[in-house]
Amino acid sequence: MHIARNKNKTKKRKSIYNSVLLRESYRKDGKVLKRTIANLSHCSPAEIDAIELALKHKDNLSDLTSLSSVSLTQGPSVGAIWLAYQVAKSLGLEKVLGNSFSGKLALLQVCARTIDQGSRLSAIRMAQSHAACDVLGISRGFDENDLYDNLDWLANNQKKIEKSLFKFHHGKEKSGLFLYDVTSSYLEGLCNELGARGYNRDKKKGKLQIVIGLLCDDKGMPVAVEVFEGNTTDSKTVAAQVQKLAEQFGCTDVTLVGDRGMLKSTQIKSLPENFHYITAITKPQIKKLMEKDILQLSLFDNEVGEVIDGDVRYVFRRNPMRAEEINQNRTSKENYIKRFIQAKNEYLQNHPKAEFKVAKRDSIKKLEQLNLQKWCKIRKVKGLRRLELLIDSKLRKEDSLLDGCYVIKTDVLTEKAENIHARYKDLAQVEKAFRYCKTSLLEVRPIFVRTEAHTRGHVFVVMLSYLILQRLQEAWQNIDLTVEEGLKKLAMLSAVKLSFHGKADCLKIPKPDKQSKILLDALQVSLPSILAHKKVNVVTRKKLPLRRKST
Repeated sequence: MHIARNKNKTKKRKSIYNSVLLRESYRKDGKVLKRTIANLSHCSPAEIDAIELALKHKDNLSDLTSLSSVSLTQGPSVGAIWLAYQVAKSLGLEKVLGNSFSGKLALLQVCARTIDQGSRLSAIRMAQSHAACDVLGISRGFDENDLYDNLDWLANNQKKIEKSLFKFHHGKEKSGLFLYDVTSSYLEGLCNELGARGYNRDKKKGKLQIVIGLLCDDKGMPVAVEVFEGNTTDSKTVAAQVQKLAEQFGCTDVTLVGDRGMLKSTQIKSLPENFHYITAITKPQIKKLMEKDILQLSLFDNEVGEVIDGDVRYVFRRNPMRAEEINQNRTSKENYIKRFIQAKNEYLQNHPKAEFKVAKRDSIKKLEQLNLQKWCKIRKVKGLRRLELLIDSKLRKEDSLLDGCYVIKTDVLTEKAENIHARYKDLAQVEKAFRYCKTSLLEVRPIFVRTEAHTRGHVFVVMLSYLILQRLQEAWQNIDLTVEEGLKKLAMLSAVKLSFHGKADCLKIPKPDKQSKILLDALQVSLPSILAHKKVNVVTRKKLPLRRKST
């Protein structure tokens, strides 16, 4: 690796400009070639001299310590941010976000979300402890307020970014199949502009929430995300996704895969021409088909079957493992309510003044919570202060007839039934994305932002971060470390800061240890030997010592 100083003429040859490049030589097919690592033209002469000096002594740092003009100090963490940046670059994130200051800050937020989840304040602290500005090429100072403003920029440019990213990954060949599902995420506080009370999948009672719709391609890679008000039903989110596919991505022949309760008859009828669907139907709908003799219980088997009714195709199967799981769950609930009633009876016996009607009310409420009221009844034992549980075995058997049975509904008539079944099962990839986005890996929740634009920008950052996470999971699947552990391991790899004459600084990056090298090699990422150190003023407006004194 060396520094090359070049004199270049403009296209019209009217002027000459100088360029300083950090280059390295390598061999390919027996030939010696050169490639540019970084453009150092923007660096000061002192900084370039410092880099050149560090390169000269790169194989023996002890030589530098003997020079009175060079000082060595602990530098920032570089391993994790370099990896996140290189993966983001390979995924086209750097290209679609652009080289503007806003684009750089957006990329910083995506990398920060991947490495160290938290608020905008935590992203600032990450940029202070990691060589984020040096790696991402950020030359302006910023604080957490700039990151909040950047969420507005992301929300305003989301459609443009999604379109460019879709084009980067799919080119002119438009994917013909898309997976779509929704989830909800709870909010802290009561002031979010999109917050509302609705069906809460997080089981957080009393919390406002937002609804998030995620659209993925046939490989499970997210292509678009949409945020809706918290009381929006699943089916009402579909129209926005169809519009995106038709107008934003220019898709003309599409099969949309959605879960039951999402693609209902109203949504199916409103699909544009050449738009097809694959969804599932509910148990009451299955029973109606059985009453019409379109389906028979005897048809359900371990193997995939199908029935065509006009222009609608039903693909069905019975999952024996799921059937056994449901049966065990039902039995477990029955045993629980029996123990609950027994405990109530013992309490009534030991406490003569206890009111019987309260015990009965609590027992019926618990029965309804367990959803056993269809075949279970609770009544008073005649002449005694005791409760008893009555189980209707006939109704219980009827309720278990469709255990493990499911039916997929589609208007795709040309594909094999097994392929239709497999495409519906691909929805598990969207559920996996939600699982990682909502839990400790990316932590979309809890959401602390208030405005609509900030909320949309925050969710969009999480979606872009999941693209990096997905690539890391794929590359590290055979390595005995989780993605979280791998990133923490690489975050331990810190640079050494070289100061030349107390003025110019550069970062000397040591060779990674064996495990870190395995993690980097799995993604074909190599660390540079040296980085120009930009003294960017990254600050926080909320100072922890002052906050501690005020509490």
